[in-house]
Amino acid sequence: MTTSSAFPAPLQSLVSLFRRFPGVGRRTAERLALALLEWPEADLRRFGEEIASLKVRIFFCEDCGNLCDDRQCRVCRDPSRDRQIVCVVEQALQVPIIENAGCYRGLYHVLGGRIAPLEDRGPETLRLEPLRRRLEQGEVRELILATSSDVEGEATAHFLAAEFQAYPVRITRIAAGVPVGADLTLADSATLTIALGGRRLLQDTRTP
Repeated sequence: MTTSSAFPAPLQSLVSLFRRFPGVGRRTAERLALALLEWPEADLRRFGEEIASLKVRIFFCEDCGNLCDDRQCRVCRDPSRDRQIVCVVEQALQVPIIENAGCYRGLYHVLGGRIAPLEDRGPETLRLEPLRRRLEQGEVRELILATSSDVEGEATAHFLAAEFQAYPVRITRIAAGVPVGADLTLADSATLTIALGGRRLLQDTRTP
């Protein structure tokens, strides 16, 4: 069985870097590192340049916190989106998952995480103030809490419902379709369509 220690030091170093990716174990990291040896030098150079410049070319949307290459993401720039509905997600990587489902035409708000006491992540680590400012503008009429259905995701959703109960906004929670304890990132398009369509009301403080 091949082991990283049998590789030259530069390859061992590359394997160690690949192992820092989520879900990548030792053997997968070794295969990735060895695969790069077969790439043409031009492709390797381009690959390195793309990685080196990633943080100077990718930004967080100043409105919603989504990933973008400009001041605003393409969703916030789109005039056809329903600006009265905001779907709240934990991470930016969940936005394209919902977009690919093709069942949602509102805007988003990326929290940048979730409440996880065991990981020392409390409400102060979330992007709450930008969301508060959006609600204070008075245009948003519904908040869809699309955090995951595991313990931390449910805790985050209930915290948000309580935190923003003073605003005249309808607060809903994605419901049927996402199994209990599931990470929203792993849900497929059909599941998300059911979850968003079957969302349940948590509270409605709008004036009749």
